[in-house]
Amino acid sequence: MAQPVGEGNGAARGGNMIEIEQHMLANGLRLVLAPDRTTPVVGVNLWYGVGSRNEARGRTGFAHLFEHMMFQGSANVPKNGHFHHIEKVGGTANATTWFDRTNYYDTVPSHHLDLALWLESDRMGWMLPAMTDEKLENQRDVVMNERRQRYDNQPYGDWDERMQSLLFPATHPYHHTVIGALEDIAAATLEDVHEFFATYYLPNNAVISVCGDFDADHALSRVRHHFEGIPAGPPPPPVPGTARVPFSTGETLRTDVHAAVPLPRIYMASRVPPFTADAFYPGEVIANCLGSGRSSRLYDRVVRSRRAKSASCHLLPLTTGVTIFLVIATGFPDTAIDDLERAVAAEIDDAGTLTEEEVARAVVGAETRTLRELQRVETRADLLSMYATCFGDAARLNDDLSRLRGVTVEEAREWGRRFMHPANRVSVRYIPGGPATTGGAAT
Repeated sequence: MAQPVGEGNGAARGGNMIEIEQHMLANGLRLVLAPDRTTPVVGVNLWYGVGSRNEARGRTGFAHLFEHMMFQGSANVPKNGHFHHIEKVGGTANATTWFDRTNYYDTVPSHHLDLALWLESDRMGWMLPAMTDEKLENQRDVVMNERRQRYDNQPYGDWDERMQSLLFPATHPYHHTVIGALEDIAAATLEDVHEFFATYYLPNNAVISVCGDFDADHALSRVRHHFEGIPAGPPPPPVPGTARVPFSTGETLRTDVHAAVPLPRIYMASRVPPFTADAFYPGEVIANCLGSGRSSRLYDRVVRSRRAKSASCHLLPLTTGVTIFLVIATGFPDTAIDDLERAVAAEIDDAGTLTEEEVARAVVGAETRTLRELQRVETRADLLSMYATCFGDAARLNDDLSRLRGVTVEEAREWGRRFMHPANRVSVRYIPGGPATTGGAAT
């Protein structure tokens, strides 16, 4: 039977946002319930603890390929039937694959909650009987074409492949991209797909979050009805490779890509503490100070001065030993790539000089964006699954803004001095005038 593993509402836990119940079914499936009766919709969000980091060398792209395979039918749902059932009742469904997880989500009118639960349980428990070589060949071709269109034949398309191969050694789980290599995708067999499913698509490697207009006791009963009969499997194997790397590249590692791109562009990245570390929060403050909105340093000092056409900053919420601090800047047609790099690098190097006013403004901006995102049930459900997966406690979401508010200006400055320097940086530079396709990893 389902056992409560933690219950609480936002007010009781120091936040004031989301009422949350957490349970664990007998087969290890973790369940998060967040009722909100204000709008007659419900979001069902399922996180599996498998992403590109779990792929061994020579088998890259499997997690993303499998995301496609999960919509090819199961024992009681025909090919593409998941979309048909959800769209027929006015709902939406989709999925995404990332470094650390694969995510499946449905948003439906609240009286169709049972439909979404049945569909997700059928493919969790009864997908393998519907697998065929024909379906695999079809989706393998789809993914390979996606790789060509989005990465190999699109301006700047292979930036992350080049950046990751510079930023992480070949033994690190983040060295390769989520999309994977064409030759690995082409080599996937039906036996590989069966093995992947049996290894990772298990109730004890998943979190399901239900958010929106429902009665919590009724939802718990229906989740148990649909999912509890699915047997648990063995614990997933350890992430392959070596996750521990220093927060330093030793020097600025650089690659130039002469390609048919419309404007010069630079991607600069650093290794910094992961999402699961307390040291992540000063980095989030710095990312907001440098690159969020028109009051940010990159906009004020680089874009407004017309040294760049655009500039942005991103701190990725990755969990495997390290994460990526990323700055992207695009120049004008006559911008020299060296000048663009110097302008951006100067602001990154100067991250240790933030002011009290900048930090306060960044925190308020982050809080506003978070609260706006949480108004959507599908986003709320996704974040609850994320916190349950990464921290073992979905209710931590209610406390997270207080962690951000607690960052002092000196903590932010010290974080900038420690991590934002030339000996912890890679630079991928796109220079117009090369061939129409770039393809391949950094050299």
